[in-house]
Amino acid sequence: MMTGRFHKMHGLGNDFVIIDARASEIELSAAIVTAIADRHSGIGCDQLIILRPSSEADVRMQIFNADGSEVEACGNASRCVAKLIGDETRIETGGGIITGNATEDGAIVDMGTPRFEWQSIPLGYAMDTLTMPVGWEDLQNPSAVNVGNPHVIFFVDDSNIVELDRLGPMIEVDPLFPDKVNVNVAHIKDGKIHLRVWERGVGLTRACGTGACATAVAAIRRGMVTSPVQVELPGGTLIISWEDGNTIQMQGPTTYVFSGESDWSQFG
Repeated sequence: MMTGRFHKMHGLGNDFVIIDARASEIELSAAIVTAIADRHSGIGCDQLIILRPSSEADVRMQIFNADGSEVEACGNASRCVAKLIGDETRIETGGGIITGNATEDGAIVDMGTPRFEWQSIPLGYAMDTLTMPVGWEDLQNPSAVNVGNPHVIFFVDDSNIVELDRLGPMIEVDPLFPDKVNVNVAHIKDGKIHLRVWERGVGLTRACGTGACATAVAAIRRGMVTSPVQVELPGGTLIISWEDGNTIQMQGPTTYVFSGESDWSQFG
């Protein structure tokens, strides 16, 4: 048996199974992760989070998508972990070290410095990442930002009518993005960003914290909004602050759903 406890949390509907492995080591295969994430026969989640010891921070956060793939960063999970651990928490991720502070209803997370160089996204070849000379059907001239993971952002007249369930998976695996990419579509109304995200390895989600950060940064760089900016997602609202040369601050709520115990060897 490989029994362990877990926490179920979500940030604006983006939900996680969080396993604290700081005291007892655990290794889960991609097949087991996928089985745990299954909403019909498993526990169900967008991402599975394993907390491990860190020599550089208070905790190391390992992030797995529902398809079993490991990714570098997750903004909503970072808020949940910061809220779970409490106080000021330094979190080591695959995208770098970030800092989270618990608030009454959630957390504020310093997501680090965004990267814009084409090699850092990464892209398959050199181009301007603020206004990229590429497009897919009606989605044209996006921006690209790396906020610990890669994002491409399309600004449109109405993000609600974009067929993101069809175009998202097409763009995600385009050869232009050698590490695949998270696909964001957004429109601006009354100074607020209205955003939908197709997450790499997950699909459509109710909220994406790193997507909100990347989209806010791109919109600020293009002069479309000013910081701090409110980002409206299907699951709720995040507040993103960023100025050129500084780190990104993300604030939003978290919800503790339940805790439980499971024999992980029964999955997969």
